[in-house]
Amino acid sequence: MEKFHNQLRNLKKEILDMGFYALQMLTESMVAFKTLDLVKAKEVHDKKDKIMTLNPYLEEKTLRLMTLYQPMAKDLRTLAAIFNTIVHITRIGRYGKDITNIVMKELEGKQHIKKLITLTSMIQNVESMISDALNAFDSEDLSLLDGFNERDDVVDEQRQEIFRECLTYMMEDPKTIPQCIAYIMTARYLERCGDHACEIAEKVYYMVKGEIVEIH
Repeated sequence: MEKFHNQLRNLKKEILDMGFYALQMLTESMVAFKTLDLVKAKEVHDKKDKIMTLNPYLEEKTLRLMTLYQPMAKDLRTLAAIFNTIVHITRIGRYGKDITNIVMKELEGKQHIKKLITLTSMIQNVESMISDALNAFDSEDLSLLDGFNERDDVVDEQRQEIFRECLTYMMEDPKTIPQCIAYIMTARYLERCGDHACEIAEKVYYMVKGEIVEIH
């Protein structure tokens, strides 16, 4: 089984690299969003091709290990966690791409209504959740997942705060409606990325402990 475990370690490293690549896409998409940098947005948007290529490639490698070695217990749980984590990582990368679409299509030629304080705080919280989930996947240190439910609640509340603030702007000045919808959608995408971080955290917990927990 030494060959299997070497391949499994290599696969976990590839998953981790993919995860931080998707996180980088999300981070850079929000830089483009805050600065309204269309060139930056296009650069991040084009990174989606790598994510979409990695998805089937790593899924196939995972299935091949399952089929060839028919692992049991912790090894099987690890492969199952990997298979699910690939999906969540891909979606985080896609949300980064979706945010760049907003920058290029909805915010081109515009200035922000005001400083995006809540969105800035929201992306920081989501980034830290994704990073901690990925690092827990790598190190199997479950302490990194402590307080994940509360952190997710904070992100959910921030999305609601952005919605309420945008609703006020739209009622005061209907001309802000398209731009406020862009803000609301961006907040929604960030919230979903936080949800995917929670899903990864659940899979890590299952991988390490063999127990199913709900983190949301």
